[in-house]
Amino acid sequence: MLLRVGAAFDPRRDVAPWLSEQTPAAELGDCNADTLSKNLETLHIVNVERNGNIVYTWKGNQRHTHIGLYDLSSRKNEHLYTFEKDLHVTSCSVNNEKTLLAASFLQSIKEERVPLFQPVSKSLTLLIEINPVNNVTVLKAVDSCVRVQFLYPVAETNTCSENCLLLISEDKYVEKVDIRVVKGGHKVVIESSNDLRREKIVDDLIWAQWDMLEQRLFYIVLKESRETLNCIQFYPDKNFKLILEAPLDISLADIELILVNLDYDQEMIPKPLNLQVFTNETGCLCICYSFALSPGELSYSVSFLHKGYSKMYTVALERTDSLEVKDLAFLNLGEDAEINGLHSSSILSPLKSMVLDRSTGRMFTLEISKPAVLQFLWNSKLDSERLAALHCVLLHIGSTVDLETQVIQWISDNMSACLAFDPIQEFIVGSLYWRMCPEAINLDKLLPYTSLQCWNELVPGIICKTHIISLPVLKVQNCKGFWGKLSSSLECVKYAEPCLHFNSKVLRKEWDKLLSDERTEERMATYMKNIFENAKQVLHNLNTWNTEEKRVPFFQDDDYQQQLLTGLMVAQLKEHLVRHLQYVGKKKIDQIAVDYVSKLLDLICWIMESVWKKYSLSSWVLAFGQQGSSDETAVFRIMCQILQAAKGMCLPLPPGFCTLHIGLGVRCLPSHTFLHYIDHGVLHLTDMCVLKLLKELDDTEKNTKLKLSVLTRLPKAIGHKVGQQWNHSASSNNTARNYVKLLLEKLRNKKHKLRVMDRLSAETEFLPLRYLVNMLAEAEHQGWMEQNNVNARFVEELALKHTTVLLGL
Repeated sequence: MLLRVGAAFDPRRDVAPWLSEQTPAAELGDCNADTLSKNLETLHIVNVERNGNIVYTWKGNQRHTHIGLYDLSSRKNEHLYTFEKDLHVTSCSVNNEKTLLAASFLQSIKEERVPLFQPVSKSLTLLIEINPVNNVTVLKAVDSCVRVQFLYPVAETNTCSENCLLLISEDKYVEKVDIRVVKGGHKVVIESSNDLRREKIVDDLIWAQWDMLEQRLFYIVLKESRETLNCIQFYPDKNFKLILEAPLDISLADIELILVNLDYDQEMIPKPLNLQVFTNETGCLCICYSFALSPGELSYSVSFLHKGYSKMYTVALERTDSLEVKDLAFLNLGEDAEINGLHSSSILSPLKSMVLDRSTGRMFTLEISKPAVLQFLWNSKLDSERLAALHCVLLHIGSTVDLETQVIQWISDNMSACLAFDPIQEFIVGSLYWRMCPEAINLDKLLPYTSLQCWNELVPGIICKTHIISLPVLKVQNCKGFWGKLSSSLECVKYAEPCLHFNSKVLRKEWDKLLSDERTEERMATYMKNIFENAKQVLHNLNTWNTEEKRVPFFQDDDYQQQLLTGLMVAQLKEHLVRHLQYVGKKKIDQIAVDYVSKLLDLICWIMESVWKKYSLSSWVLAFGQQGSSDETAVFRIMCQILQAAKGMCLPLPPGFCTLHIGLGVRCLPSHTFLHYIDHGVLHLTDMCVLKLLKELDDTEKNTKLKLSVLTRLPKAIGHKVGQQWNHSASSNNTARNYVKLLLEKLRNKKHKLRVMDRLSAETEFLPLRYLVNMLAEAEHQGWMEQNNVNARFVEELALKHTTVLLGL
């Protein structure tokens, strides 16, 4: 199991000892083992209140029906009331002060054991004073079941003189009853039980769900022949407001009323409609809805009302699965999970991260087990399972140093195992998403959380289709809390582009354009200045954070391409956020953009630190002229994967990364393979790495060929500048060749005939060389070539010297 299950309430553990201590006066019978076991068999949970208190019933020795309460915080039981009859209590609720009890029961009385559920002609709903036990008021006497629920204040307050009770009837209406109480001596009594204020707040509902924690009633009604989800918010001052209307694209015709988190009956019959609403504190509002089972497949839908779209999933079932799967359970856990051994029709989630098994009366607290998820990640053989585990760790559990270290360990050992996705990209993007989203509201809608555009083909046997849906309408303006955040999300979606998440397509296009224009003079000076100022701020952040001693010997070089990409990413992220976070100030947005790119580089540094530590490499600066070890080769391969991951998403790399990568490549690869990696973009040449290579490798024939091959692969301007630092004839020859090649290309492009025969030099008797030298001199005279330390005379002398060497003179 991927969930850590804790027994929050177990009748045998939490109630049985208390029952055994009760006196005969409570009509609990003899406290022997058989009696206690029979009493426990009749124990049935009938409600879980907002404060976590569990209300339950049990039958005593004389089959009298008792109502008790278990306080989760104090772990103590309390007897509330006794019916001197054998009743089937269908619903029960106690107010926050434990002075009033509402109970609804079926009037079915038999001497033998009462069936789990038996239809009868009538049900009664009573309101009972229990501090102390006193008057009983009949609220309903009808032919249909009624569920009862006291409203609770969202925050703990002092004793209130007015209580509110909801009555949810199977006749498809909801009624609110206001109850005023007065305190006289040690008694709390209802002020006027014969004149209770009643108000019908919902009529003709099809489905209803009670949100105990947030005191909200979601329900579905037909409005203009269309199913509409509504929500009533109840407030501590006993007021309530219809706050939400959301049109639905599902048909719920001809079904009986279905209640969620209000029906604690023990029956385990799959419902004709499996629909639940889920919310969280960030303003998310989702509807999960499963369809009737078809042979061989299971379909369900998740509507993201706060985002304006829904996803329909169809899962192909194996033959054995088809026999076992009877229904689908949606639980309010905050994360998707499977709970083995529980029937989906018998469980409900009255409070977040809690599950009640109605068949046993046990209640569990649930949370994702980090060790289990990590173990699942290590053991998974399918890419779909690996991706699910990564997302669970990075996006739901949340990144910590220890967790990230273990994920990096897994990535370094399984890079080649993942074919459908890049684990490094998922790690970087997922960790960044978790770290940055708390910085501002709606940032979760604007930042990428995965590197994949879609994964329809990633998970075999699952088909996912996305549909645009109507946005919900908030009936109240200027809301706070959850509703305020939902309103902000809806505004963001309403006026936004189809795809809100920042992506690298525009970034890559602009970066390529700036690199291709690298040598042009028509440069927007202010634009470029801002870009490199952005990069400067990012590197300052990175240097500020990296105060600990580091193992990886990064070279602090100035990589123009990476600095350009770093600053450009900050600039484009700022533009993206400004478009959609109009309520956030410019200074805050600037800081978010700089922090995002800074943390991105920091994550890559952290990957490198973890890998360096894993292979126990030295923190000393690598010498290019030495042979690399097998551990260095392994690290080099991982750096290749990091570089490819960064290229795939157009992500910048930390300063010195490419130089260190080249250094490991020189030490670990044969020369021809090293040059092949450069040609295919696996290795990126920088000024510093080439200078180190020229300086640290001696001038053997093999190394001279390697140096010359590297120089020829540099951009012309950089190659000429760096080549001058290598005092070798091969460098001079290469410089002269490039000079002549450039000049001849210019002559051809100019289509200009030089009068070179009039300027022939008599110093060289070899006519072809004399002709070439005079042509170069004429071009220089007309100002076509301007290159330091290289001219026609240099070419002539070098050619003669080279010829002399070749002839052995």
